[in-house]
Amino acid sequence: MPKQHAESWDPQAVEDRLHEHGLTHLRARKHGAAVIVESGPKDNPWKHFRLRRDTVHMWWLDMASRGSRWDKTPFRDQRDKLVDMVIEQFPWTLTDVLGNPERT
Repeated sequence: MPKQHAESWDPQAVEDRLHEHGLTHLRARKHGAAVIVESGPKDNPWKHFRLRRDTVHMWWLDMASRGSRWDKTPFRDQRDKLVDMVIEQFPWTLTDVLGNPERT
């Protein structure tokens, strides 16, 4: 099966969902098959999580780790369900790093 790419509207949909929950310090961008959620300055962003497209409707969740690496998770679901899961079950991963530097 050919590799699925993120669509041009996927980052905006993810960002809108995050902003609906008051997480306005986060932004999303497309990178190949992934939508990367980050914050901070664009020239030195702090990565939070990414969604990698697997099929037309299914995505994998990866969490940012130290050293600009990604830790794969066992979570695979629809895009919006994964974003909601991060917000509800892993809220500490979405902390505003620039607004709370003592917590990083």
